[in-house]
Amino acid sequence: MSMEVSRREFLKYTAAGSGILLLGMGGPTMAGRKSRVALASAEERKRGVSASIAALNYNPVKNKDVLIKPNFNTADAFPGSTHNDTLIALVEEIWKMGAKSVGLGERSYPLTKDVMEEKGVLPLMKKLDVKVLDFDDLGAKEWVEFKPKGSHWSDGFRIARPIVESECLVSTCCLKTHQYGGVFTMSLKLHVGVVPTRRNGYSYMSELHGSPHQRKMIAEINGPFKPALVVLDGIEAFVDEGPMTGKRAKANVFLASTDRVAIDAVGVAVLKSLGSNDAIMNRRIFEQEQIARAAELGLGASDPSEVELVAADEPSRPMSERISQILKNG
Repeated sequence: MSMEVSRREFLKYTAAGSGILLLGMGGPTMAGRKSRVALASAEERKRGVSASIAALNYNPVKNKDVLIKPNFNTADAFPGSTHNDTLIALVEEIWKMGAKSVGLGERSYPLTKDVMEEKGVLPLMKKLDVKVLDFDDLGAKEWVEFKPKGSHWSDGFRIARPIVESECLVSTCCLKTHQYGGVFTMSLKLHVGVVPTRRNGYSYMSELHGSPHQRKMIAEINGPFKPALVVLDGIEAFVDEGPMTGKRAKANVFLASTDRVAIDAVGVAVLKSLGSNDAIMNRRIFEQEQIARAAELGLGASDPSEVELVAADEPSRPMSERISQILKNG
């Protein structure tokens, strides 16, 4: 089997119901190139979104049908969930960058509709011409099954078809620790929300949260798809507890990248800079199991030397240099 499978071929396999995915073949890393992570010091979300994305000098959304995956696991106040101002700013930026259409898709822990209504995002998205996809409403055929070889899942997992088939997936996450086994929840952990729950007749969440391999399983969920862009809102962070509530600290930063692993590594470095719990402070960044397993699967950077941290502007440079040093030191 060829080590590289085209997106068209991959979708053909999933459409045929094979669900075949060899872990460790999730796509090459940057092979001689560095993964760019843009850092913007910001106290205002609109500026943070635009500055971090602009610093990537890359437009993946132009003329594309874009699907945004937010952090709406619950409706808890930011950083318990994506801040509405960040979502609005991101949607506006995506439209400005020339997207053909914009949608938003999510599966929350409580009923997804209830979470969105509590957060008040439905009228906001309607006003911005964003189609909202409630993954709770997906039928059985709309959950694509994968049984990867070498997986820590007992019998594979399923992923929402809109995610797998998205022409341009944009993920937006928060900066926080995770007290229920994840250690931290940023870009990789965000995508647990593309896997079904018991509401859809599956017990994946109980398997995940009851497994000693939880962090590796989080990485494995990310194998069948790739966001074109990830934006992390770090205006404020949870440096302990989380993910719904926790000990807060001001970080005043936005990150953007096309590499889920690199942006999570930089995010962990930011948590270290703020002073976090032992699970963050006492382990080297690329030895964190989510990051190590994702790197092993070829989902992104595997070492600090493969990450290029770019300051969005001169005011962002001091923080960028400080975080870069923490990243290098592990």
